[in-house]
Amino acid sequence: MFLENLGIDADDPIRRGRFWEAALGTTALTVEPDIYETRLDLDGDAYLDLCFARVPEHPTSPLRLHLDLRGGERQLEVAERLRGLGARDLDIGQGEVPWIVLGDVEGAALCVMEEREEYTDTGPLAALPLDVADPQREGDFWAWLTGWVETSGQAPRTLRHPSRRGPLLSLYPEPEPKRPGAKNPIHLDIRLEAGDDVEAITAEIAERGGRELHPGWGELPWRIYQDPSGNEFCLLPAPGAAS
Repeated sequence: MFLENLGIDADDPIRRGRFWEAALGTTALTVEPDIYETRLDLDGDAYLDLCFARVPEHPTSPLRLHLDLRGGERQLEVAERLRGLGARDLDIGQGEVPWIVLGDVEGAALCVMEEREEYTDTGPLAALPLDVADPQREGDFWAWLTGWVETSGQAPRTLRHPSRRGPLLSLYPEPEPKRPGAKNPIHLDIRLEAGDDVEAITAEIAERGGRELHPGWGELPWRIYQDPSGNEFCLLPAPGAAS
C-alpha cells in the first residue's frame, strides 16, 4: 500500500482543481462537474494525486492538513503568481512569520514558504503539515501506513517518500483536539496493492490506535478510517479488486 491521494472537499471541483493545477504544474486526470483529479509526479513512477470532490456544503471545519508551497528565493514571485490565479492574502492570526499565508480560490489557507534546506527536491509542493495529538505515535502510524521514511524537518516528526523527492509529511502537535463529527476538509488516501489483505490491515490500524468509520454514506468502493488523532483517511482498493 502507498500514499496516493490528497482528498480535497470543494464547492466547485473544476474551479478549485484548475487553481491548484496551475499553482503546482500538475497534469489533469479527470475533469467532471463533481470531481477533478490532477497528478503531481514525484519521481519516476511515484506520484501524488489531488482529488477535488464536490460536497453539499462549504467546508467549515478547521484545517488540520494544509498545503505548503515552495517559495524560497522566489517566495514573493510565487505568492504574486498565486494572487494572479485567484488567491487572496489571509490573516489567520499568524503574526510575524517568514512564510506568506494566502487563501486559495475557496478561501482555504495555504502557505508560501521561505527557503529551507529540507525543501531540497520537493518540487512545487514543499510540505503537508498535519495536526496530530502525538507526533511520535502518529509518526510511526503514518510511516507504516504510507511506506514513507523519516527525514529531517522542523516538525517533531517528518516523513518523506523513499525516493527523497516530493513533499514532506510534517506532523505537528494539534492546537486543539479533533472536533467530534467534524470531517477534515483535506485528507489523505492510501491505495492498496495486489496481495494486500484489507482485513489484516484494518486489524493493525486498530492495534495502532486508529479505527474504521461507518458514516452511512452509502455503498462506496473504498473504506474510511481515522488515525489515532481522529484524522480521516481512506483505503482505496487495489486496481482491479473489489472493495
